Parts: sequence; structure tokens; C-alpha cells
Amino acid sequence: MGFDQGLGLRFESVTGDEVVATLEITAAHHQPFGIVHGGVYCAVAESVASVSGYTWLQQTGIGGTAVGVNNNTDFLKSRSEGTVTARSTPIHRGRRQQLWLVEMVADDGATLARSQVRLQNIELPASSTGS
Repeated sequence: MGFDQGLGLRFESVTGDEVVATLEITAAHHQPFGIVHGGVYCAVAESVASVSGYTWLQQTGIGGTAVGVNNNTDFLKSRSEGTVTARSTPIHRGRRQQLWLVEMVADDGATLARSQVRLQNIELPASSTGS
């Protein structure tokens, strides 16, 4: 939905311990020099980590949702085409915050970017849960 759909991000598997998503690189993802814009990797990391955090909160019964409060992304290799696979793994999951590692890898196995995304766990307002 929303921004993820606009990016072309596809969620392949979702659990409370790992999310895997893929993105087909197109010219729409390029910066002026013909390679993927770093902001694309940041956005993918934020989305994958947020879905991971939310899913974990639901599976544990804690409830609520998780929102990004810090995104630290390192860009390691550039690409202009192909498929990027993003995979999240938890570093820390607590009552108030979560920290997720998101690695983004090309079809050939090269690591393109690596992110740590810190999430704040928050309660959902009653109006957003349909109550």
C-alpha cells in the first residue's frame, strides 16, 4: 500500500522474526548518474523494519505498532538494474523500542546496502483500530 506500492516493493514473506521483500530496480529509482538513489535503500529499510516490528508486536500479544525513530543506512555497492532483496533480522526487541538490521542484496549476492532501523513501540489510538 501507499509509498511501498509506489516504490514497487513486494513483501515475499513476513514473520515476527524476519521479513523478506524484493524490489525490481527501474529508472524511476535512479539518481542523476544512473544508479539507485540512496533514499530508495533508506525507504526500503524503513518499510521492511516497520513491518517486522509491527508483526512481532502482534505475534507476541503486545499489540500497538512501531514507528521509525532512526534509520542509519550504509551504501556499499551501486546498481542500475536487477532485483534487490531486503531481509530484516532483529537485533533488540523490547517493550519500548526495537532495533532491526536490514540487509539489501543484489541478484548476484553482492550486499548493496545495510541498515539499522530503530523503532518506537506505540499504542494505536482507539479510532485507528475500528473501535
